[in-house]
Amino acid sequence: MSFTYPVSMPWLQGRELDYVTEAVGGGWISSQGPYVRRFEEAFAAYNDVPFGVACSSGTTALTLALRALGVGPGDEVIVPEFTMIASAWAVTYTGATPVFVDCGDDLNIDVSRIEEKITPRTKVIMPVHIYGRQCDMDAVLNLAYEYNLRVVEDSAEAHGVRPRGDIACFSLFANKIISAGEGGVCLTHDPHLAEQMAHLRAMAFTKDHSFLHKKLAYNFRMTNMQAAVALAQTEQLDTILALRRDIEKRYDEALRDIPGITLMPPRDVLWMYDLRAERRDELCAYLAGEGIETRVFFKPMSRQPGYFSADWPALNAARLSADGFYLPTHTGLTAQEQEFITGRIRAFYGVA
Repeated sequence: MSFTYPVSMPWLQGRELDYVTEAVGGGWISSQGPYVRRFEEAFAAYNDVPFGVACSSGTTALTLALRALGVGPGDEVIVPEFTMIASAWAVTYTGATPVFVDCGDDLNIDVSRIEEKITPRTKVIMPVHIYGRQCDMDAVLNLAYEYNLRVVEDSAEAHGVRPRGDIACFSLFANKIISAGEGGVCLTHDPHLAEQMAHLRAMAFTKDHSFLHKKLAYNFRMTNMQAAVALAQTEQLDTILALRRDIEKRYDEALRDIPGITLMPPRDVLWMYDLRAERRDELCAYLAGEGIETRVFFKPMSRQPGYFSADWPALNAARLSADGFYLPTHTGLTAQEQEFITGRIRAFYGVA
C-alpha cells in the first residue's frame, strides 16, 4: 500500500550524490575504496571514540561485536524482551543463548531485573536504546563490573547517543536516523576489538597466505558507495538531530491533551515517535485510510516462534506492545504534514 505520509523516508540533503559519483568515477566501488575508512573515522570522531568498523548491517555489527568478545556455544547474553529480533538473532548466530529481561515503562530493559538472570554462563549484557532512549547505562556498567561481564550496546536506533560499553553497534538501514540504504558500524575504544571485528568482517584472511583462514569468519563488508552515502550523512548528523527534536516537540504539543492517547517518556534522540493508544488497531486502520502509515510496537521476544516460552509471565513488554505504535518520523517531515497527521488523530477521538 502506498502512503502519502510514510513512516520513514531517507533525508539526502548533503553531499551524498557528490561522494557516490566520485566513488563510481574513481572505479572504487568495493569495500577497498577510500570512503569506507573516511566514514569509519568520521563517525568514530563524532562519537569521541577512536575506532570505527563499518560493515553490512546493524545485525552483522552485533554479530561481529559478540564474536570479537569471544561469545560462542555455551555462553549466554542478556537481551531485552522488548527489541527488534535482530538483537536476539545476533546472539543465536554465534551459537550462544539469548536470555531475555523484561522492559520498564520507557520500553528499555528493566535494569533492576538483570541481576536475577545472570548465571555462570553469562558473558555479555546487550542493552538496546529503544526508539532513541538511552538505557540506564550507569546501572548496566556497574553490573558488568561486578560480575566481570562485557557490554555490547545495540544503538541501531540511537545515532547521537554516545557509546559507553565495550562496543556500540549502529544500523544504517534506510529508516534509521542516518542511512546508507543498508549498512552498520561498530564503535569501540579497544584497538584489539576493532582489529578483530575488521578481521572477522573480511573473511579472516591470514597475513602470510591469501587463502588461509584459521577461524570462521564472514563477508560482512560495506561497499565504498554505501560508505560515501554514510559519510555525507554523518556530516549532517547535528542538523538531522536538531530537525528531529523539533518534530518530537510538535508531536508532543499536538497530542498531549487527547483522551485515549498516552505519550511516552522523552527520547535522548528521536528515531521514531512512539506512543500508546486506546483502540490502537482501529486508529491505525483509520489513519491508513487517510494515507498515514503507522507501525505497531515490536512483538516481545518470548512470543516469537524461534524463542517462544511456554512459561509466559505477565510482562510489561506484552502490555506495552498491545497498544503501542509509532507515527511517521523522518527528518524531512514538515510542520504542515504533522498538523494533518495529528489532526486526523484528534478527529478519530472526537477532539476539536
